[in-house]
Amino acid sequence: MGGSCYDVIVIGAGVSGCAIARELSRRRVSACVLEAEEDVCCGTSKANSAIVHAGFDAATGTLMARLNVEGSRLMGPLCEELGVDYERIGSLVVCVARAERRGLDALLARGRANGVPGLRIVEREELRGLEPNVAEPAVAALWAPTGAIVNPFQLTAALAETAAVNGVEFRLCSPVTEVARRADGLWDVATPAGALEARVVVNAAGVHADELHNLVCAPDDRLEIFPRRGQYHVLDVTAGAHVRHTVFALPTRLGKGVLVTPTTGGNLLVGPTAEDIDDKDGVDTTADGLAEVMRKAALTVRDVPFSERIRTFAGLRAHQPGHDFVIGEVPGAPGFVDCAAIESPGLSAAPAIGRMVAGIVCELLGNPAEKDELLPRPAPIPDVARLSPEAWSALVEERPEYGRVVCRCRTVTEGQVVDAVRRPLGARSLDGVKRRVEAGMGRCQGGFCSPRVAQILARELGCDLAAVTLAGPGSELAVGADKDAWAGAPAPAGEGEAR
Repeated sequence: MGGSCYDVIVIGAGVSGCAIARELSRRRVSACVLEAEEDVCCGTSKANSAIVHAGFDAATGTLMARLNVEGSRLMGPLCEELGVDYERIGSLVVCVARAERRGLDALLARGRANGVPGLRIVEREELRGLEPNVAEPAVAALWAPTGAIVNPFQLTAALAETAAVNGVEFRLCSPVTEVARRADGLWDVATPAGALEARVVVNAAGVHADELHNLVCAPDDRLEIFPRRGQYHVLDVTAGAHVRHTVFALPTRLGKGVLVTPTTGGNLLVGPTAEDIDDKDGVDTTADGLAEVMRKAALTVRDVPFSERIRTFAGLRAHQPGHDFVIGEVPGAPGFVDCAAIESPGLSAAPAIGRMVAGIVCELLGNPAEKDELLPRPAPIPDVARLSPEAWSALVEERPEYGRVVCRCRTVTEGQVVDAVRRPLGARSLDGVKRRVEAGMGRCQGGFCSPRVAQILARELGCDLAAVTLAGPGSELAVGADKDAWAGAPAPAGEGEAR
């Protein structure tokens, strides 16, 4: 096959698309991932609750339920293999009134029917031992020991890196504008940079997956995806120990409700709302939405220290009225495979989704042979904040740039930023660096480190400082006359050296 013709094209480089790409990289196939944004993990995958659901909430018998439970089982070993932050801390669904007890019993029964291990109901006294800051009215909770937290940025990047080193091509800043099947059975996939061809196309385009589906489906098989916005508060690491587990309220028809959870980075995350909106780019936060999160969080967890808030954000979930994942070959469109409507628990299910979709693709391609081995991703970037003083000193002896602290809030060094840029599919923007090594994720939210990270990016990418972006083309940090001053600014050397 030629340079622009592939066995399979995956549209979308979120966690689902990258999980699919990694599984496909095990096979002797030519594969390409197209992503509209400047990096992987730029849509739903970067703005979510960062938890691994145990699997008790999805309706029994649905694809969502099966893949959630399977994905939860696979996630721990996968993260260990990839070097991704993951902690099995367990989750609690709290009821605060005797009248709610029936709902708790129903969740327990559903979870057991779904195959979730270890579920049980804990009463008030045991609940307070597990979670001292649970709200005073709490009477009982569903305990799910397999609930976990994960770093979604690391996970998506690690999946993509593994796919890339095993031969999958990634084309970023490549939005798909048209998909059409030719008379010879191949698919034409159009992007602003030109047309590509593929035997199989996988539609993992998040909230835009319905638009691609509707280009190829029969008139009576149209898909409708609604963007469901969720708003969050991020609290500083000083508040990270306020709860020990992921704490939920009883779920409603709109979702699992507002949760309070630690993150793998040590913060406290509180949210989300569940707002059906029309704008598929509508990730703005609102005063009313953030106030709703604060009010609802107080129903399950007391004294949440919102004074420690360092950031708010919103993400979109790809919701469809049937409330189930849409995975499979589209009827009447041979070789076009949907991986659509992947809303919560999509992150939890990602390892299982990757296996399922790759299996469908391989069957369509005639079950191509497996490679002799799957090459591992490059070793994870050292996290100096977690190293012992002796280990850090040894690293600095080998690579002095690991002794120059760039981000004081999260203790991120120049060496980490450099490695974030130089990796396969490395960072090309401030946000790309932030997702990989957490520079800019601390209390000052980049107020101190952004200029230094930008200078390192410019040096490593061989571009003017004025060309460095926050999140890809159109988000340049300098505009107008000030560009001249930025372009000539030297990169710092030796600032913030470790002591």
